[in-house]
Amino acid sequence: MTIIGITGPTGAGKTTALNEVKALGGAVIDCDAVYHQLLKSDKALRDKLEEAFGPLRSEDGAIDRKKLGSMVFGSPEKLQRLNAIAQTATVEKTKQLLEEHRRAGRPLAAVDAIALLESGLKELCGATIAVIAPPEIRVRRIMTREGISQDYAWSRVRAQKGDDYFTGGCDYTLVNNCPTQEEFSARARELLHKILEG
Repeated sequence: MTIIGITGPTGAGKTTALNEVKALGGAVIDCDAVYHQLLKSDKALRDKLEEAFGPLRSEDGAIDRKKLGSMVFGSPEKLQRLNAIAQTATVEKTKQLLEEHRRAGRPLAAVDAIALLESGLKELCGATIAVIAPPEIRVRRIMTREGISQDYAWSRVRAQKGDDYFTGGCDYTLVNNCPTQEEFSARARELLHKILEG
C-alpha cells in the first residue's frame, strides 16, 4: 500500500488534494477528525487534557474545544503541551487505521496531518506533500468554513508554522494559488499520478 502524507497550514486546500486521493480509490485518514473522535471516545485523553489545562468540559460533558483553543493559541508553551498530548493519542490511532486499510487490500492511503513532520507520522509515508496558499486566502477560507471572526482566523493562521517549515520537510509542494478549485484539483491529480507512477 502506498501511503502519502499531506500537510500544510489550515485553509490551504488540503481537502481538495485529499478528494483526489479518494477519486483514485485511496483511503483518507484525517488526523483532525481522528483527534476529535478520540476527544469523544477516549477517557484517558480527556483526563490528560484536564490534568494539563484544568476544567475543560462543557455542560454536556464534552471537551470545550473553543475554550481549549483560546487557552493555547496565545501561548507557545501551552500549545506545545497540547500538541504533545494530542499527537501521542492521534499517532497511535492513525497507525491502527493504516493497518486496517492495509489488511483490507487498499492500494493507496493518505494521512492528512498538520503535525505530519513533527509527530512521527512522516516516517510511515512513502511520499509527503506540502499544500500551501497565501495567508489572506487561508483566512477567508477558515472564516467561511468555520463561521469564525476575522481576528480569530488570523490568530489561528499566525499560531501555525510558516510555509518554509512545510515545504522544507516534504518531498513535494502543491501551491494553491489557482483561481478555481477545479484548477487546483487538476494540479493535485497530476502530482498524485506522478507519485504513484514513481
